[in-house]
Amino acid sequence: MRFKIDLKIFIFIAIFLLTNQIQLYAIIMLFAFIHEIGHLLAGILIGMKPKKMEIKPYGISISFALTPKDYNKKIGKGNLLEIKKIIVALAGPLTNLICIIIFYNINIGIFSNLIIIYSNILLFIFNLIPIYPLDGGRIVKEILHITSGKRIAEKYINNISFIVVGIITVISSFAVFYLKNIAIFLIVLVLWILVIKEDIIYERKNKIYNLVQKKLEFETNK
Repeated sequence: MRFKIDLKIFIFIAIFLLTNQIQLYAIIMLFAFIHEIGHLLAGILIGMKPKKMEIKPYGISISFALTPKDYNKKIGKGNLLEIKKIIVALAGPLTNLICIIIFYNINIGIFSNLIIIYSNILLFIFNLIPIYPLDGGRIVKEILHITSGKRIAEKYINNISFIVVGIITVISSFAVFYLKNIAIFLIVLVLWILVIKEDIIYERKNKIYNLVQKKLEFETNK
């Protein structure tokens, strides 16, 4: 498995140092790592092979290598691989939920417990937001893939992601104004970067789909 570090993480570290929130950021990153271990173990248990682990400013990401046979077992308009992806996506938030339960029931100091529980609640909620490529977005996309097909799934999750991040931006604007917390601004910024990046990828794929469809229609009408 390959490892990669996004150097923008040092910008985030500097910002949280200047705002005296580095302890919270460090704990969030620690449990983000544990969150990804949940994804990793789930993937390995269902026969997927880990390919790359990347440390990013907003957490850690693990990708899995796929083989042609993964696409062959069909379920509805999707395939068995989509169910595996749903299981892996659910494993991360479930890991955070387990951490919340564990640290709620053991005492390592009231202050420490509250920070750890708070960090895991943030990770649990953040990752279940239906924005692709967060876990919640992945789950919605794979369900749509199984029920409606790949192209429709990509279109719908792209639209859903923009709607949800727009709503979050409006709500967060009031939170930033009243709480004066730069962490909220950074979270929203990260979400917009993710959504815009995935939208660019979607538009490229859509152009390819349209070209292939036009070619097939041309061949059919010959």
